[in-house]
Amino acid sequence: MATFLEVEKRAVRPRSIRKQLRHEGRVPAVVNGYQIESTPISVNARELGRVLRENGLNSVITMNLEGKKVNTLVQDFSEDTFTQNIIHVEFLSVNMSEEQEVDAEIVLTGESSGVKAGGVLTQTLYSATVAATPDKLPENIEVDVSGLEIGDSINVSDLPAAKDYTIVTDPEEQVAAVNEPEEEEEPEEETEETEPEVIGESEEDSEE
Repeated sequence: MATFLEVEKRAVRPRSIRKQLRHEGRVPAVVNGYQIESTPISVNARELGRVLRENGLNSVITMNLEGKKVNTLVQDFSEDTFTQNIIHVEFLSVNMSEEQEVDAEIVLTGESSGVKAGGVLTQTLYSATVAATPDKLPENIEVDVSGLEIGDSINVSDLPAAKDYTIVTDPEEQVAAVNEPEEEEEPEEETEETEPEVIGESEEDSEE
């Protein structure tokens, strides 16, 4: 399901225009791709945040650009280092009948049998690349780890199959594993304390 987002064309000069837009509560952005030339735009920061929060990064965002309906995906974005606010977005215009590749988060669900027995669950892969038409792209892939015993692992090939999308990531890549708990090292035994040698003390002094 596509989500609508209001956008406005923006100027690219002077350079201070970006700072001015952010001060006004708007995010500088650009859209390019299918049947559209690279076009600088701006979007309302709060509205953009709401759309991404409610729909995720892989949802189709429809915008009206000078009377033309454009279906897009978020291709990339930049955040402020300190506030984590989005400060720039790149939108990719897409053909709704052509497959796109995106990264979908891998979410582990359930409690592993191996963990219950004292093992340690380690996730080594946090996202997988998937291919699908824009309206079928998943935001995440859930994988149940309940059956994992100590020594067991899950690879990309074990991820649940789906009719809507294809997983592109190498099937042999490991996603998670349950390992034996690390043994704590025993503290070294204390050795007998010896009387410290006094630097500068002569043999004659020590005999006195």
